[in-house]
Amino acid sequence: MSTINKRKRPPLSLAFAPPPADGHPLSITAFRAWRLREPVSGRRYTVVKLTARNGVSGYGEGDPAPALAIAESRAAIINRRATESEYVRHALAAQPAMEAAVSNAMLDLVARTKAVPVYQYLGGPTRFKVRLLARLEGSDPPAPSAALDRALRAGFRAFTMPVPPRQSMSLLQDWVDTVRHHFTAMQTSAGEGSEWVLDGAASLTPGDAATLAIALERAHPIWLDEPVAVLTTDALSKIVDQSVMPVGIGRNITDIAAFQNLLRFGSASVLRPSLGLNSVVKIKRIAAIAESHYVAISPYHSGGPIGSLAGIHLNAALPNSFAQEVPVPASDGDAAMRAAITGGKFERGDGGYAALLNRPGFGFDADDKALDQYSEETL
Repeated sequence: MSTINKRKRPPLSLAFAPPPADGHPLSITAFRAWRLREPVSGRRYTVVKLTARNGVSGYGEGDPAPALAIAESRAAIINRRATESEYVRHALAAQPAMEAAVSNAMLDLVARTKAVPVYQYLGGPTRFKVRLLARLEGSDPPAPSAALDRALRAGFRAFTMPVPPRQSMSLLQDWVDTVRHHFTAMQTSAGEGSEWVLDGAASLTPGDAATLAIALERAHPIWLDEPVAVLTTDALSKIVDQSVMPVGIGRNITDIAAFQNLLRFGSASVLRPSLGLNSVVKIKRIAAIAESHYVAISPYHSGGPIGSLAGIHLNAALPNSFAQEVPVPASDGDAAMRAAITGGKFERGDGGYAALLNRPGFGFDADDKALDQYSEETL
């Protein structure tokens, strides 16, 4: 009986990362970050600008990040090549918002250098228009109704509707009837041909979510989004096994293996990785796993306009994408800020779809002055 001697391998660590790229045209020489806050809604997100030695700049967006995380990201990224996305994934693993922002800025920078759109750099488009899903803010009926009017004027045909939270002392049937009435009213306002996602925002109990899914399944929502905060198979099985309504899940997950477990146990009909916590490159990997389980992917997005554009490019390159969620501001002030940042109104649709822009990178001309104007802090 022979024995095979196995050579001990060192663990994967940043000690084996490539050396700094001093002098390379794509080495990053400048790093700026803005912590932004919209004036009316108070929505916050972080925008990163990276400039390479060749003079080209790229922009990326992530969820709100503390100043320490931004400083650590700058130290890790300066003098690295803009193509080192895998290095960034490991170096900034503990700061998912910054990993998303930095990795997307690198992707934008490289695509601009190559003079191709990001969707082309990712392997070419699988479609020539991307379905949009308007995210309507607010849980009280007047708030989402105002956002719905703005979304309809902007060319959206699919929408999310926040599920009003159930008060602890309220009767279950009364709450279900309230949600049903609200849902019917929003359907009527949007008109024939509109489609809807019910957004639980991880605020429901498994029992309440299952009851709501059964009660509204005949109304045919596209799916029930993030119904519960606890993502165990026994909690999700109460919803998945008792109703035919599809379930979307994953906005708070950053671990690829966690998505794989949801798919393995049949707990998700649509995967919803957040663009603010997961980079475009990372979500593309998650989508490949979902495709092998015949599951669609629809990235969650509640941040700014640069994230919306990144999501549109990502969806264009994915064969199993369903729609890209885009926040719809319910105020003129927030809408003006979003348009100023990207140098135009890009968060719009035509019959519910966004046409692909044949422009380098993410396809917008960022306005640093607007970023300075709306920034709570520039680092």
